[in-house]
Amino acid sequence: MEFMSAPWWSALLAIILIDLVLAGDNAIVIALAARNLPKSLQTKAIVWGTVGAIGVRTLMTLIVVWLLKIPGLMLVGGLGLLWIAYRLVADTDTGSEEHGPAASTFWGAMKTIVIADALMGIDNVLGVAGAAHGAMDLVVIGLLISVPIVVFGSTLVLKLVERFPIIIQLGAAVLAYTAASMVTSEPLLAGWFGTREAPEQALRWAVAALAIVGVLGAARWATRRPRGTDAA
Repeated sequence: MEFMSAPWWSALLAIILIDLVLAGDNAIVIALAARNLPKSLQTKAIVWGTVGAIGVRTLMTLIVVWLLKIPGLMLVGGLGLLWIAYRLVADTDTGSEEHGPAASTFWGAMKTIVIADALMGIDNVLGVAGAAHGAMDLVVIGLLISVPIVVFGSTLVLKLVERFPIIIQLGAAVLAYTAASMVTSEPLLAGWFGTREAPEQALRWAVAALAIVGVLGAARWATRRPRGTDAA
């Protein structure tokens, strides 16, 4: 693809749109993971969490052709993201909060951010790589554009979470929906959920609804469970 040609600009616009649509999930997970940090560390976690996520995504982009050959990749990624969505909204109060997704330490938050973004980045990587049609300059530009989008989005979501705690549940629901979309897009399960070109839409929506209800319901049960249950 010739640099600065009409197809080049068209592909760049497609990549920007992909970043705008998919960066929302990244912003949500970064904001939720950093919400329990001291104010002085929240901005640092957002910036470095974004840098770490972009670094992982860059590596995934470079090996995207190989990634496409891994059977079950979308399924495993989706199930992993479901667990993270649950942990982000559940307040289990086990006394080891620094190791949880909504961690009170900088490195605890960073760990969750990078792992979650690596799982969610599969769709983003495939979308950007497909829109770029093999043009690495477009891939690099797309990655650079996603940085300010995620940083600004994370900062905005974090401020909203402080004012409206219900956004924590809404954010977890978005992540659960993303996880369900990954699972139902797994080629190994095409016999049940169809392909991207011909999806079994009703079944996909049912799985998405089940994922959202399951994550929020399990988190609600965990927060209301008597604290002495585990000790018993």
